Amino acid sequence: MKRLGVNIDHIATIRNARGEFHPDPVTAAKFVKKVGADSITIHLREDRRHIKDIDAKKICLLKGLLVNLEISTNLKMIKTAIKIKPNFVCIVPENRKEITTEGGLDLKKNKNRLKKIINRLKKNNIRTSLFINPSLEDIRLSKELETDCIEIHTGRLANLIKSKKKFTHELSKISKCSILAEKYGIEVHAGHGLDYKTTRILKKIKVIKEYNIGHFIIGESIFYGLPKVIKNFIKIIK
Repeated sequence: MKRLGVNIDHIATIRNARGEFHPDPVTAAKFVKKVGADSITIHLREDRRHIKDIDAKKICLLKGLLVNLEISTNLKMIKTAIKIKPNFVCIVPENRKEITTEGGLDLKKNKNRLKKIINRLKKNNIRTSLFINPSLEDIRLSKELETDCIEIHTGRLANLIKSKKKFTHELSKISKCSILAEKYGIEVHAGHGLDYKTTRILKKIKVIKEYNIGHFIIGESIFYGLPKVIKNFIKIIK
């Protein structure tokens, strides 16, 4: 069964713009589950620009809700993750100056560090995922690192499609990487920049099991409502 994960970071962004309490990310997490999402994703950044520690803690305590926590390789963040016990952790690169995640992890450079992090998370029964670029070398390195899953950065594909440029080469890279990962026993996820059209195209890659989508869902819901947008994605994916 294909799964939809909804990233609710931008709910926290809206709340933080006023420095108050509304809209509440914890309420949002409950709501998206109620309308059909399989899991929610939250990115606890080192600068806490949207999701705060208390948000992450409360959300991870919600019964019956699968939580995918995105964090950097910072050891303090790893300790926080182990303490609040999300169901899943996705390790992502993080640059303080970036507006959003700009690409996948440098697995070669951070191989030893990532190996230790993955082992720690697995010992605490947390499913691990690595956010990577669509590179066959990165799939092979992911196998060596013994991660449970990989999430392929789909930002370049999404931008090519939105700009009405040729995207077949990028799609082919994602497809080849997905097939190799599945051959290695690594579960394949996709995320970043996904909208309706890009998701429909990616759905043709049968081995992708999970789609994590945030910005488009929250933005589109301003016009059409969160339940409708989530249900539209469920129809596409499933």
